[in-house]
Amino acid sequence: MIQRRTLLQAGAAATLGAPALTGFAQSTVTLKFHTFMAPQSHVYLNMHKAWMDKVTKESGGRIQFQGYPAMQLGGTPVQLYDQARDGVVDIIWSLQGYTAGRFPRTEAFELPFMMNNAEATSRALWEYIQTHAADEYRDVHPLAFQVHGPGVFHTRDKQIKTAADLKGLKMRGPSRQVTKMLSYMEAIPVGMPLPQIPDALSKGVIDGCAIPWEVVPSVKVQELTKYHSQFEAAAGALYTATFMMVMNKAKYASLPPDLKAVIDKNSGIETSAWLGKIQQEGDIPGRESAVKRGNTIHTIPLADAQEFKRKSRLVEVEWMQDMDKRGFKGQQLLEAARSLIAKHGAKKA
Repeated sequence: MIQRRTLLQAGAAATLGAPALTGFAQSTVTLKFHTFMAPQSHVYLNMHKAWMDKVTKESGGRIQFQGYPAMQLGGTPVQLYDQARDGVVDIIWSLQGYTAGRFPRTEAFELPFMMNNAEATSRALWEYIQTHAADEYRDVHPLAFQVHGPGVFHTRDKQIKTAADLKGLKMRGPSRQVTKMLSYMEAIPVGMPLPQIPDALSKGVIDGCAIPWEVVPSVKVQELTKYHSQFEAAAGALYTATFMMVMNKAKYASLPPDLKAVIDKNSGIETSAWLGKIQQEGDIPGRESAVKRGNTIHTIPLADAQEFKRKSRLVEVEWMQDMDKRGFKGQQLLEAARSLIAKHGAKKA
């Protein structure tokens, strides 16, 4: 009788315990993270994977990730935002510049000679979007917005020392504003996603590209070009690109409150700043990869930078006019962007 009672108690305990176990299983979530970056790139390993690992740890393992770099789930980089919007994937990291004109107010940060420091400018970008362009991302749940370090020219056969040296060169630009800038400098701008650069350089489809140092090793630009031209710090950054890490709205809404809190803790202005900081730190080994190959690196001094700035001013004017036509106040948006970049840059200094 005692043995039978013990068995019945054990069975009841198992039955009572089952809902708790089921509830725990339901509260464990696996999120698909999709990006175009290569699996061994600085960005994927030190930013994306590091972020995913941090979220998993802080959730006590209840948020797990399936990371898919290099567009492993299919589609093209241009389609990443829509994949997150439509729930094909849960989270994406991509460039706004891949969908030209879709995020027009955000483009203020892609204008030439705007950014100062990637960490500070990423803080400014997050604040700017929240206050001036939040509706551009109304179809998704934003996690972070950031920029990379200063853009650099990389060329196969000709060193860029002055703005005139760009004349006639086929140069890849990462965004609509950068390709416009290249055209005003009399280069032949070519727009293409980052993964296409190696093939385009090797086949002579392009003569060079404008990318930050940190991206160079992931697309073997140090092997496919001989010359690199960066700007003296006092001259400012040639350009920067903006990036977004966004989540499917329904997926975020479906999370239990405690897991939403973990995502929230790893989103926003500080996460944006952290991503910008880590990305710019990759400029050091990226530049070193070119040095080790014996490539020629030229630093454009402040005096020579003035002509680049003069010609690129047309991009700024055209952007403001475009904003005005869209019903936004272009000059006010530009002043807001500059003010926020200066504010957060001063804090960083």
